Amino acid sequence: MSKHCTEMKSHRIVIGLAALVCAFLPSLSAHAQSIPWPQFRGPESNPVATNPRLAERWSKTENVEWMQPIPGRGWSSPIVTGDKIYLTSAVTEGKSKSPQIGTEYSNEYSAELQKQGLSPQEIRARLNERDFEMPNEVKLHYLLYCLNLKSGKVEWQREFFTGHPPGGRHRKNSFTSESPVTDGKFVYVYVGNLGLWAFDLKGKQVWTTPLESNPIYHDFGTGSSPALIGNQLIVMSDNEKQQYIAAFDKQTGKQIWRTNRDMGAKGRKSGWVTPYIWRHALRTEIVTVGPGEAVSYDLSGKELWRISGISEIPIPMPFAYDGLLYVNAGRGGPLFALHPGATGDISLSKGESTNQYVVWSQPRGGTYLPTPVAYEGGIYTLTETGILTRLDAKTGKQTYKTRIDPAATAFTTSPWISNGKLFCLSEEGQTFVIAAGETFKLLHVNALDEIALASPAIVGERLLVRTETKLYSIRRKS
Repeated sequence: MSKHCTEMKSHRIVIGLAALVCAFLPSLSAHAQSIPWPQFRGPESNPVATNPRLAERWSKTENVEWMQPIPGRGWSSPIVTGDKIYLTSAVTEGKSKSPQIGTEYSNEYSAELQKQGLSPQEIRARLNERDFEMPNEVKLHYLLYCLNLKSGKVEWQREFFTGHPPGGRHRKNSFTSESPVTDGKFVYVYVGNLGLWAFDLKGKQVWTTPLESNPIYHDFGTGSSPALIGNQLIVMSDNEKQQYIAAFDKQTGKQIWRTNRDMGAKGRKSGWVTPYIWRHALRTEIVTVGPGEAVSYDLSGKELWRISGISEIPIPMPFAYDGLLYVNAGRGGPLFALHPGATGDISLSKGESTNQYVVWSQPRGGTYLPTPVAYEGGIYTLTETGILTRLDAKTGKQTYKTRIDPAATAFTTSPWISNGKLFCLSEEGQTFVIAAGETFKLLHVNALDEIALASPAIVGERLLVRTETKLYSIRRKS
């Protein structure tokens, strides 16, 4: 057989295998898709819904099916399986420092203290006193709640840890910012630098695995949520001592593998990004974003590829849409669109905007806090200060960039889309409803008048919105 014929035969085999994998892919994620909202940002990690009954207008009374007060504080998202909602919270004994709105407040206060001639140590002490809660200052009760989806009634709650937190938090963060994850049989709870817990759906604790405590940059707190793939529960810890990603057996809590991470950022090593399970025709990957670099791993923890250009304070989650992977490099960094199948270092060289695996990169297209959302050929990115940008998903071409509203200047919640409308929830509790498409058009604003930093869940006709003290079920009334 000639070399050409051999190559053609090999090519046909590869194509056939790829087609077979593509055909099998739906079954890989079918169970996850059957769970209404199993994890942070939903079953596809791209919160887009099409139920025509979803409400587009609401207030504290309009289109509110129910409202349930939630004791304590937590910026974790609700997850849903069956007709049950699960979410976490931390109740502080005594007074807890109130949340901060926006990101510039601390910078302004620090500049004011500098003008007063205070030393860096004195400034740090003042900032700690005002903006941070340290472990020795608070005793916490960590709780997992189960609510009825239809009524909002709390069916049970479980206190899974009591004591001082493993590290401090900035008051913009919470001690339970990691969202739980479920496989429809169990709920898995992760608190960074503290541990893992598994509960059955009736609230029985099945196992717990303590984790070592590692320092986080300036005690800002943790925020990376866990992910599930097969029998593996994946957690990532980017911290100032030893960054790592690890897999635990979801049935027993025993560690399966652990890979130490060596990221490219100089100085800072902490990160808050949730890992993304990327299923495509060639393989399944665990995509992570850390300070300085994004790194992908196979299901045994072996590195597949990495790309530099990530900011030192990464927060938004990567996700896939229409065959491409989108990696948000964070504030001041690019937004990357990547082909599947990469190996090794795929970083762009100086002056490059594309290469074999980087389809396009948009300079300064990254955002600080909210994760982008993709819909009908567009990528919508939202900055923490309220600048909304739409990019063409295939080319990266910018179709518009505008401020949502002069009064809208603080955003942490990731935007979502339903029925051709983009929803952007501000930290003040206002949801700006915008027409999806190539032309910006603000349609109206829905107000709940309470601080909101958690990303919502969308379940059938219901939108579940968490504010500082409440959980709302938004549902269009008949």
